[in-house]
Amino acid sequence: MTARLVLTDSGGLQEETTVLGVLCITLRHNTERPITCEESTHILVGNHKEKILAAAQTILNRPGRAGRIPEKWDGHAAERIVEILVVREG
Repeated sequence: MTARLVLTDSGGLQEETTVLGVLCITLRHNTERPITCEESTHILVGNHKEKILAAAQTILNRPGRAGRIPEKWDGHAAERIVEILVVREG
């Protein structure tokens, strides 16, 4: 993906951009995905023009990508769930 940033109000898109390594600016005052803020893949700015522009400028002036994919966002959740269920049954 060649996008440098995405502007959204969607929590789902916050997750998708995190996995794709694209920084995300969320035009809301809260998020159901705070881990994306903690891992620095997403900036929560609300609907304030100045904050939106400042966040976009910061991202566009930054070399390379920032942030990281959260530890357990590796595509192996189902395997971990099965392992837990097998242990409980066994």
